[in-house]
Amino acid sequence: MTIKKHPILKGLFGLGIALFLFFFFAIFISSFIGKERNLSLGEKIGVVPITGIITDSLAIIDQLHEFKKNNRVKAIVVRIDSPGGGVGPSQEIYEEIKKIKKDKKVVASIGSLGASGGYYVACACDTIVANSGAITGSIGVIVEYANFEELLGKIGLKGVVLKSGKYKDVMSPIREMTDEEKNLLQAVVDDIHHQFVSAVVNSRHLTEKQMESIADARIFTGTQAKALGLIDELGNFSDAVDIAAKLGGIKGEPELIYPKKKLSFFDYFVGETLHKWEEVLYFPYRFSYLGSLGR
Repeated sequence: MTIKKHPILKGLFGLGIALFLFFFFAIFISSFIGKERNLSLGEKIGVVPITGIITDSLAIIDQLHEFKKNNRVKAIVVRIDSPGGGVGPSQEIYEEIKKIKKDKKVVASIGSLGASGGYYVACACDTIVANSGAITGSIGVIVEYANFEELLGKIGLKGVVLKSGKYKDVMSPIREMTDEEKNLLQAVVDDIHHQFVSAVVNSRHLTEKQMESIADARIFTGTQAKALGLIDELGNFSDAVDIAAKLGGIKGEPELIYPKKKLSFFDYFVGETLHKWEEVLYFPYRFSYLGSLGR
């Protein structure tokens, strides 16, 4: 039986082709419209979203560079909804924002969560704006690992390690760490924590004495953070945009532009769903990242 001889199959086949063409042209048109907006001649504010766990810095740095090179972009708003992430990526974004500040004003807008590495990034900006109920702070460092040695013994398994250096299997899940190894890792954690504290002290113009009572990884609301000098203003995203427009010398209503997204056909159908699951799994207070040092 062929499609030509069966009207129902023929109709379903035609409907499938029509739906494919519809979604194809919808994606094409939406992409074209987005590019046209970026080509308009008004003064603009670039918006760089930082959401979820900070595991990589390259995409965010590329977005910052894109707005830095755009002469129509007079200021940048970094919209943060993140519990933090890796030490390296957080520091790279922080340093990049500091460089960009020499040419353009950068404002941080903390939505529901801007803690640990998320707050570290915000500290690089000219102004930090957060909602009164936003969660921020968590100035600290953590490293965690699981020890399965006892469990393996119960099922008759024993781990075997060959290594070239005495510390090569520190944090191995198949044995307990020695006190010497714990002290070694604690020294690393303390050094990274000192780097975090120094960044906050220098960026927020606080003293080491002021930091002693707040740099113990505790979290704060936006209201508490403002009273402690950790943020500048209480407000939402629109307030942050207004501040950025003023700092950038924009008169009238500024136009907001967002980074160009290279989305595949698959992304349009499941990308948003995956993002929602990430929010469910990690929101709001999961600041520990197994297997790596994290802020």
